[in-house]
Amino acid sequence: MGLSDNDLQHFKSLLLKQRAGMLEADQNGQQAEEVVELDQARVGRLSRMDAMQAQAMSRETGRRRRGYLLDIDTALERIHSGEYGSCYECDEPIHPGRLQADPAARLCIICAEALE
Repeated sequence: MGLSDNDLQHFKSLLLKQRAGMLEADQNGQQAEEVVELDQARVGRLSRMDAMQAQAMSRETGRRRRGYLLDIDTALERIHSGEYGSCYECDEPIHPGRLQADPAARLCIICAEALE
């Protein structure tokens, strides 16, 4: 059960839209990841601690976003090479419903569940 050309175009379009959104969010999120100012005369200790916590959360969000961008780029490469839609582990087709939910999915549901 391979994906049709229309399916591949559909998933490529979804991936490109997600990629554009992630790149935009990454640009916007970079400012939140910047170093927190430690001047106690301007910011109280609790406010500074809140800012540092928000910065740490922004950094983790950015790290995850950049990881998913790599997943998207890998999926786009797999479309180009004709390997898209096949599970990395068992080489069986990934159900189109799973790809619709996550176009960058690399594993079929059985292998994904086994990995957890």
